Amino acid sequence: MLMMAAKLRKWRNMSTRIDLMLRSDATPSEERETANQRRGGGVLYRDILRATRFYTWTDSRGVLWRDVLRENARKEFEAARFETDPEVITRLLIGGSDAVSSALDRLAEKQREMIEKRNRGDQP
Repeated sequence: MLMMAAKLRKWRNMSTRIDLMLRSDATPSEERETANQRRGGGVLYRDILRATRFYTWTDSRGVLWRDVLRENARKEFEAARFETDPEVITRLLIGGSDAVSSALDRLAEKQREMIEKRNRGDQP
């Protein structure tokens, strides 16, 4: 299964490069920029997967927040999959990175508060 996923990923990267080469107005710098942005998207997606492992509680439907957040991230990535404007892609990557950072900051703050309450004896 992993081998198939790796081959599919390789094919997608190759098809994107071929599409750029076929465009008459594509420059080598645009090709590099697109490749870098694809890598940035992969890095961001892995960061999201790593960050969501800390969300171990359930929502009102009984579904783990980790799964809800991962599903939403996948939907957003799929919605932006065919975006070609480098400025829009960069804006999406920066916004996503900021969202992950702020979510982890809020999570850490809540955990600190919970530890302080427990140490004071407010909560068993």
